[in-house]
Amino acid sequence: MKINERFRKKYSPEARDIFFTVPNLISLLRIISIPIIAVLVSRHRMIEALAVLAVSSVSDGVDGILARLLNQVSKVGQILDPIADRLLIFCSILALGVAGIIPWWMLIIVGLRDLLMGLEVLMLAQYDYGPLPVNFVGKSGTAMLMISITALIFCDIWNNPLVDLLHLAALAAGIWGVGLYWLAGGIYLRQGFELIREAR
Repeated sequence: MKINERFRKKYSPEARDIFFTVPNLISLLRIISIPIIAVLVSRHRMIEALAVLAVSSVSDGVDGILARLLNQVSKVGQILDPIADRLLIFCSILALGVAGIIPWWMLIIVGLRDLLMGLEVLMLAQYDYGPLPVNFVGKSGTAMLMISITALIFCDIWNNPLVDLLHLAALAAGIWGVGLYWLAGGIYLRQGFELIREAR
C-alpha cells in the first residue's frame, strides 16, 4: 500500500522539458541500433538481425516504464519514441527490399505515409502543437508491420514448405499493416488540420 502511494506521488503524468534522462538515452540507443539491423538484414545475416531486433524491442518497453518509475517523462522522449518506431519500420522494409524479400512498392507506400506525417508535424509546430497522441489504429498498424517484418526475417533463415507458408502469411500481415498504417495516417491528418483550423 505504501509502495503504491509513493509511486503515485512520484509519478508525473505531465511531460517535462528535460533532456538528459535514462529513458531518453535508451531511446537514442534504440535509434542507433536501427541501421545495424538494416545492414544485417540486407546482407541476409538474419540470426544476428533478430538478436539486435529483440534487444531493441525490449528497450522500447523499458524506456516507458523507467520514465514513469524515475519520474522522467519528457517531451523529448515523447518525440523520440515514435521517431524510433517509424525509423525501424522504414529501415527494416528498405533492408528487406534490398535483400529481395519484399516488393519495393511496400517501401514506397510506407515512406510516402511517413513523409506526410513528418510534414504535418512541421505544420503543427508552427502553431506550437507537439506530435499528435498515438491512436489505437496507429498502434495496431505498427504492431502488424513489426510482426510481419520479424516473421519475414525469421523465414529467410530456413527453406522448406512450412516456412514458405509462413512467408506468405507474413506478407499478408504486412499488407494489412500498411493498410492500417495509412488509415491511422488519415486520422492524424484530419486531427492535425482541425487543430490548425482552430488555431487560425
